[in-house]
Amino acid sequence: MFPRALRRTKAFLLANLVLWTAIGGWFLFQPRERQEEVTRLVGNAFDSRKQIAALDVAWDLWQLYYSKDFVRGVAPGDKTHVYGGAPLTAAKHRLLGNLGYVVGYSDELGNPLWAAYRVRDTELKDPPPRPEAFIADYRTSARIESQLYSRSDYDRGHMAPNHAIATRYGREAQEETFRMSNICPQQHALNAGVWKTLEQRIATSYPGRFGEVWVFAGPVFGQHPRRLHRRVAVPEEFYMIILDESDGRLRATAFLFPQETPNFAKPDGYLTTIDEIERRTGFDFLPELPAGVQAALESRRPDRAW
Repeated sequence: MFPRALRRTKAFLLANLVLWTAIGGWFLFQPRERQEEVTRLVGNAFDSRKQIAALDVAWDLWQLYYSKDFVRGVAPGDKTHVYGGAPLTAAKHRLLGNLGYVVGYSDELGNPLWAAYRVRDTELKDPPPRPEAFIADYRTSARIESQLYSRSDYDRGHMAPNHAIATRYGREAQEETFRMSNICPQQHALNAGVWKTLEQRIATSYPGRFGEVWVFAGPVFGQHPRRLHRRVAVPEEFYMIILDESDGRLRATAFLFPQETPNFAKPDGYLTTIDEIERRTGFDFLPELPAGVQAALESRRPDRAW
């Protein structure tokens, strides 16, 4: 048993050595600007908190410089939290700004329709302690209380995540993610499974690999959703859209997760297009992008999760 484990360890180390050697040889022939970008990426790979593997580095280099997933063009205007403008919809909702994120909130459904946030690469430190309580948001007329979720079989699911916001914007911003205007009823297997997996990548790996990412996350409702205490509508699905801008180009990866997604699910099995999310929700995402860029980006489905 021990010799087999030793052989596997040797094979793993040899594979990493070959991979890093190949990357180093390729690096020497790249222009200065690209070398600086690669240096940042490789440096982050040696920061264990950012959870970047050697294979991630190789894949990212291919994607950044040779992949067809990017489209030429970027969004104009303010990108502090929301990329490409707030989603357009005929559904009545209110915009609620916070230190680390923005939501479009529906008082009628007692849920955020979308949350948008931006996560930049930074030196990762331990976040502040997790707040102990969820709080009602008195900027809304629904004023949903945390107790409505008690004994409901649903978690209080964050749309803008606690960890990513806390490590970029601080304690007060972290506490704002516990406002009920940022919360949807979410099955525990989804909330603690693949949804959490993506939130962790967004907080650690993706910024370290790409410099920064923008995210939209929210629920998808059926025509007649069931409700908690006749007030909080229960979604049928959840979506997440992640955007990466690089050198005047843009790419996206999008996911749709049924409420019943099992806890062992992997992100790759739930990849979709932004077009499909728009069809399910009735939203128009990225309305400030040029029409041709928007059409090309929103119709693309990556072969694998980043």
